[in-house]
Amino acid sequence: MLVRLAYRSLLARKLTVLLTVLAIAMSVALFLGVEKVRNGTKASFMDTISGTDLIVGARTGSVQLLLYSVFHMGNASNNIGWHSLEEIASLKGVDWLVPLSLGDSHRQFRVMGTTAEFFQRYQFRRGQQLSFTKGQPFGDLFDTVIGADVAKALGYQLGDPIVISHGLVSFSKHDEHPFRVSGILEKTGTPVDRSVLVSLEGIEALHVDWRQGRKISGQTTQADVLRQMDLQPNSVTAALVGTTSPMRIFSLQRAINNYPQEPLQAVMPGVALQELWQLVGVAETALLVISAMVIITALLGMMANVFASLNERRREMAILRAMGAGPATIFLLLMVETLLVVATGCLLGVLLVYLLLGLGQGYIDQQFGIWLQLQMLTPRELMTLAAILLAGACASILPAWRAYRLSLADGMMVKS
Repeated sequence: MLVRLAYRSLLARKLTVLLTVLAIAMSVALFLGVEKVRNGTKASFMDTISGTDLIVGARTGSVQLLLYSVFHMGNASNNIGWHSLEEIASLKGVDWLVPLSLGDSHRQFRVMGTTAEFFQRYQFRRGQQLSFTKGQPFGDLFDTVIGADVAKALGYQLGDPIVISHGLVSFSKHDEHPFRVSGILEKTGTPVDRSVLVSLEGIEALHVDWRQGRKISGQTTQADVLRQMDLQPNSVTAALVGTTSPMRIFSLQRAINNYPQEPLQAVMPGVALQELWQLVGVAETALLVISAMVIITALLGMMANVFASLNERRREMAILRAMGAGPATIFLLLMVETLLVVATGCLLGVLLVYLLLGLGQGYIDQQFGIWLQLQMLTPRELMTLAAILLAGACASILPAWRAYRLSLADGMMVKS
């Protein structure tokens, strides 16, 4: 009976109630949207590299090693000798090893030398492998595979030439040996999208006629001659390592960290990613605070709306009192009305978030590399909705108490 009466009372004021419901719905949608984006961003970030048990590089900080080897940010303090890499690959428990060589660039994009095995071993988003939209892995010495962002930004197609620059910021170019685009990778949402991948031998071929960062004047080795040469590198920047069993990870990490021939470091990608995420955690906290302030503002607006409507509803309250409704009934009526408004706003907010997620999931993944999963509300999100309902109930107490104190005569009195 009380719920039906509250429902009919809200219908009588449908315009102002509708605006209040929409304000709460938008606030809830914003809060849940930020929460979904935050969780999706963190999950996508943590899944930048998966299936790799260790990243090996010169001894440095774990975050720094992760940044330059996976995210291609910054530079390595030193390289790993090829002989050391071969010894690591032969250690008991090592299943596979993929070397990485960084240092050159193509316009604003990093060039990474590696082996064809990289396309099989590099995984992201919990086990997804790299795939090609066009072409195939490099087969020739001067073939290159480019990421989706490189192809889009520079408009490259299969067969287009690419001239690699020496170093990251340099006016020197290896224009005597241009590469040819042999493959374009699908969008992954990882740093691979912004990479130009070539073979290790291709990197070595570029620097045959270079010494100490400068080209030897008047010397240019022909491409056919380079193809016949032994182009095994002397050193690489880092390596991705997979183990035969998870039980081997810690023993291998300890063996590599204590490697006697040169100072090396092995880090577990998941641990390093967690450390890196903690450094940028202030941003997600700021987003949550902003969303919470939006919800609080909507609830305060609702309370102000209830207060403003009380003066207009004095006669309605008096008629209810005259029909036998006690002050407690009036108090409960206003609380039920408020809870109906807040609950409807929360429900619409949840539906709006899932509608937008369903429509924009693919677009967000393609444009920003963030995979927003369509899954049930998390316990944290359910607790937030419950807190909003509780806050709505609390916000209605003061207006309800004021209505409770209004006398029957006050409601019937005609004010001039």
